Amino acid sequence: MHRPEAWHAALDRLQREARPHALASVVGVAGSTPREPGAKMVITEDGVHDTLGGGTFEWQVIEAAREALAAGQAGTRLEAFPLGGRSGQCCGGYVHVLIELFAGAEMCVALFGAGHVGQALVEVLAPLPWRVLWFDSREDAFPATAVEGERVRRQRIAPGAEGPDVAAAVDTLPAGCHALVMTHDHAEDRALVDTLLRRGDCASLGLIGSQSKWASFRRRLADAGHGEAALATVRCPIGVPGAHGKRPYEIALAVAAELLTLKPESERQDRRGVSPETLRETFSPSRD
Repeated sequence: MHRPEAWHAALDRLQREARPHALASVVGVAGSTPREPGAKMVITEDGVHDTLGGGTFEWQVIEAAREALAAGQAGTRLEAFPLGGRSGQCCGGYVHVLIELFAGAEMCVALFGAGHVGQALVEVLAPLPWRVLWFDSREDAFPATAVEGERVRRQRIAPGAEGPDVAAAVDTLPAGCHALVMTHDHAEDRALVDTLLRRGDCASLGLIGSQSKWASFRRRLADAGHGEAALATVRCPIGVPGAHGKRPYEIALAVAAELLTLKPESERQDRRGVSPETLRETFSPSRD
């Protein structure tokens, strides 16, 4: 018999997998309520772990969390539920629920190539809350031991009629990912860059190699119909400017540092989350 997953186990798993989820916590109650302060529930787009007491009130918490997750929101929000008005329950109490939203991976990286640099890069990226989609067309390219963690998904590029079916692999990518091309084969590299440019919705596109390699690719890609604006979006060589070293791990560090410069800037307001005024109004004793 399958046992339901407790909220703390689900939270740990979803954090490690960098999947979107919300943690709903009862932080204040008045009168008769289904659960006590401290009760928690984890919510995803297709699952619920633990309970805040059930009924219409719980359904409204789930709905509020899923609407926020679907909109890609993150951060915290404080929701108030009068049991009898908004929630249509007869308890007659009042519940404040803190909903903490985790939007999932901060970045998505599509890495094409499982050679020495690719393996070193995955090792560098694995501890970060990023999602890595790792591709290679060779049957035995990936390392035998999976040390990269739950956020890395391996996928072999299937063979096609005229070589690896790179178009099918690129079609699986989510919009807005950061693509890095570093396969074992120049022809495969060029086909990938061509396909990624035609798709046109990557947040960034980097190609490993020298300036002379890119000059050769650029001419052939231009002949294939790509305009100057599109070609200018390709970074080659890759890696943060000023970094030196040709060892795989050195290159991986430089590429990871460059990705950090492309990461969307975090919210920097002085006041984030639930406002102090709202918290004081909610939890301070009445002075009337």
